[in-house]
Amino acid sequence: MKIVKTKAYARAALLGNPSDGYFGRTIAISVKNFSAEVVLYEWPELEIVLSRQDRCLFDSLDQLVEDVKLNGLYGGLRLIKAAIKRFAEYCLRSGIRLPHQNFSLRYDTTIPRQVGLAGSSAIITAVYRALMQFYRVEVPREILPNLILEVENREIGIQAGLQDRVVQTYEGLVYMDFERAHMEAHGHGRYEPLDPGVLPPLYLAYRSDLSEISGIVHSNLRARWDRGDMDVILAIRTLADITEQGRECLQKKDWRTFSELMDRNFDIRAGILTLDPRNVEMVRLARSLGVCANYAGSGGSIVGICPEEGLLQRMQQEFAKIGCRVIQPQVQ
Repeated sequence: MKIVKTKAYARAALLGNPSDGYFGRTIAISVKNFSAEVVLYEWPELEIVLSRQDRCLFDSLDQLVEDVKLNGLYGGLRLIKAAIKRFAEYCLRSGIRLPHQNFSLRYDTTIPRQVGLAGSSAIITAVYRALMQFYRVEVPREILPNLILEVENREIGIQAGLQDRVVQTYEGLVYMDFERAHMEAHGHGRYEPLDPGVLPPLYLAYRSDLSEISGIVHSNLRARWDRGDMDVILAIRTLADITEQGRECLQKKDWRTFSELMDRNFDIRAGILTLDPRNVEMVRLARSLGVCANYAGSGGSIVGICPEEGLLQRMQQEFAKIGCRVIQPQVQ
């Protein structure tokens, strides 16, 4: 029996977020502490096996309510179905004839839900990788993030940019330039994998009592951008500029300036978006402990530089008091 197993990892944005959806620049890492995994094998019918995130049997009303808070109304099933549909359509319009082979697909994920660590796109990425292996279809690496984004934008209606899908495709530490002219000419940005060895010691803090879908967070920003709001336009340009500065800092291992840029990134974001006070509390706590802090995604998690192991342990103790966990992200 032909069995395919694939993974895609969580993501943490270091600089530039959320300018990726507005022709900006970003730097981000894959976080291998958490992953989405897909197992796919030949089967008489085409079957999607429900995972624990798609459960429909509960012991009580309270358990159902808690499940919806954690996993949303649809779990990961809609992501799986939408990804398979988009893959088939890509093959059709690309003149790729798929063999008549059905499969059974099951998935699982350890990525904390709806805390800005790109859990949805990780599931879709893992599905695409599995289908590509199963059907022996090659998709150019620079194009694959576009296909993954189409699943969320066009099938599900989630507003998002390319950053997460690029990092989950390339993995490691990635610098991304989404400059408009290049995007329009080539259909993708300039993506440059960087040596993770240039990274400073990082921390990642996240909480599990949030359920804010990133598409909702970004929808107001999109509307303001579309109508030419100069505050938003100038903020996006500044985020792109500090990302370029951050790339130079990493190459020089100038972690002090990089730390200042991460703080500035958050302050710019706070100036153009209304942020959840629970997320802002995380940033304030980190800064009170003497470390920089920036959103790792759309909210619910933060990332920064923590140069001392003793300080990391103190952070873990202090963040636990507000219901958060602090880890060292694995990038290699």
